[in-house]
Amino acid sequence: QVQLVESGGGLVQAGGSLRLSCAASGGIFASRAMGWFRQAPGKERELVARIWSSGSTGYPESVKGRFTISRDNAKNAVYLQMNSLKAEDTAVYYCAASRPGAYELEYWGQGTQVTVSS
Repeated sequence: QVQLVESGGGLVQAGGSLRLSCAASGGIFASRAMGWFRQAPGKERELVARIWSSGSTGYPESVKGRFTISRDNAKNAVYLQMNSLKAEDTAVYYCAASRPGAYELEYWGQGTQVTVSS
């Protein structure tokens, strides 16, 4: 089973940038799909970025062009670069992983808080 630890959250002004990191340990990393979700108070958890083992990525319209997900298989890490942040991006951000070779993201980290002040 993989363990995921997020870091890099914090307080930033609107228009600013943050880079989140997720360190994975335990098991094979390169063949896992990885993703970032977020959950704001009173709202459902939302997928904001996904990267497959091939390196292909996907984003919802709400963050497309502002967020970039990347992975470093040598470091067992995945990153989320967030630019042009808005107040509505405020949420707890979670890293997620699939089983090796699988599609569904079913392993979760503890989350890191991102707060964007307007």
